[in-house]
Amino acid sequence: MPNLFVIYVLFIGLFASRTVGTIYGVVTGLILDFLLGQQIGINAVTLGLIGFLAGVFDKNFSKDSRMTIMLMVFGSTLLVEVLNYLLGYMFSAINVEIMSFIRILAIEIVYNLILTIILYPIIQKAGYYIENEYKGNKILTRYF
Repeated sequence: MPNLFVIYVLFIGLFASRTVGTIYGVVTGLILDFLLGQQIGINAVTLGLIGFLAGVFDKNFSKDSRMTIMLMVFGSTLLVEVLNYLLGYMFSAINVEIMSFIRILAIEIVYNLILTIILYPIIQKAGYYIENEYKGNKILTRYF
């Protein structure tokens, strides 16, 4: 099953800013925690971290390259799922089943990458609109 929330928070952080991405990640994670009935805060921490890292990626990488975006989605999905698994193991009484976790992780990464390839043009147009709204055109002209 694809984790669309990782893609959502990643693109908000990339196109808006580091703080907006972190806030969206924490709020989305808290909503997921309340709806799914898991330990409160695990998804909030991991998605908040993804929003923060996306803001850092914005400064260092190009948003126009599809391959760069796919690598970001790959790394973000991997980080979220591993952290969710480790935090769930530490704070809950879940069993450690490494092979099934790796299988589920691989399937989820492939689904997220396929969805990123399909939705990339739409997300990019919406992202530049969001970027214009949050960051705005802050260039002051010399001549009015």
